[in-house]
Amino acid sequence: MTSDADLAGTTPPPGSPRARRVSQRIGAIAESATLKVDAKAKALKAEGRPVIGFGAGEPDFPTPGYIVDAAVEACREVRNHRYTPAGGLPELKAAIVAKTRRDSGLEVQPSQVLVTNGGKQAIYEAFAAMLDPGDEVIVPAPYWTTYPEAIRLAGGVPVEVLADETQGYKVTPEQLEAARTDRTKVLLFVSPSNPTGAVYTADEIRAIGAWVDEHELWVLTDEIYEHLVYDDIDTGSLPVLCPEVADHTVVVNGVAKTYAMTGWRVGWVIGPADLIKAATNLQSHATSNVANVSQRAAIAALEGDLSAVDEMKAAFDRRRRRIVEMLNDIDGVVCPTPGGAFYAYPSVKGLLGREHGGRRIETSAELAEHILDEAEVAVVPGEAFGSPGYLRLSYALGDDDLVEGVSRLQKLFS
Repeated sequence: MTSDADLAGTTPPPGSPRARRVSQRIGAIAESATLKVDAKAKALKAEGRPVIGFGAGEPDFPTPGYIVDAAVEACREVRNHRYTPAGGLPELKAAIVAKTRRDSGLEVQPSQVLVTNGGKQAIYEAFAAMLDPGDEVIVPAPYWTTYPEAIRLAGGVPVEVLADETQGYKVTPEQLEAARTDRTKVLLFVSPSNPTGAVYTADEIRAIGAWVDEHELWVLTDEIYEHLVYDDIDTGSLPVLCPEVADHTVVVNGVAKTYAMTGWRVGWVIGPADLIKAATNLQSHATSNVANVSQRAAIAALEGDLSAVDEMKAAFDRRRRRIVEMLNDIDGVVCPTPGGAFYAYPSVKGLLGREHGGRRIETSAELAEHILDEAEVAVVPGEAFGSPGYLRLSYALGDDDLVEGVSRLQKLFS
């Protein structure tokens, strides 16, 4: 039998190699705040508590039936039971090329496409292929939680540039110029935005593209929400609107948000062929090919029409208007109307520095905890997105849950 003394003797002395159980690089990575909130909400639901979750950024709709049918058929085909090219099925690459031409007007070749295990892998591998240690990436804030972590993991340095609600959560070339140094290599550009839903107009994109070109920088543009733009905003894809920087632009996209396929894990990177080749080499050692059944399902999604997408968009648009109206009815909350995606990002600064339920709350992180404890509503605090004083609420949930959840907030802060 092992004694306590024996166990104590196995503890490595400070400074020994065994004492460093986790590498500094990996140990410095923060847990995804959005997934953490979603997991906590689901755990509380499993305990029987009537929690309503506004945390996860995924459509509440099922994947369209024709896509599921394609996957079922793919399961029966022996060719899908085997390894396939690490960079993606040729048929899927061809579908991505055609879809990109159809939806954004960008002309690319299959050699410029890498199929990845979702958008997160696409983002990390793109940055890993672009960055050397110490290279700086300008990251407009509020930002999605994964961006700075992926940059750091790739050896880069995220440089945050904050745009608040007074400027529609959109950065300007003047702000970008103030953040630029001789180590700046890449601009991260996201429109529509997670977490704010901000959408840059075509003219705003052209102005940013001109700044990028002037300083000979790279751009990584995340277009995962490209089909979720409301109010007929005049916008577009950066490499199409700014052809002068197209050869130095990397586009990240995927099927998750457009086709309600978050669990299928199919994303992609589009960029210069040499950079894509380098990222493909990385993936060949990291994960090899994306699951073939998921790739076959993605082919069906991209080759089908957008009618199911339009139906989801109409529902999101309805919910968008409703959640903004209801949030703005809460004294101390200011919620701009988002132009895209499926997120509301209200300022809750008017609720801070006050007592709520006998407790003085100073930060939006504390406020989010209070909301979960007292109203059983899960939201993500702005601290997760580099902008304290805000909350993110995904309205990609059922209409009834949306109304009930925000009604609880209205009652809590009445």
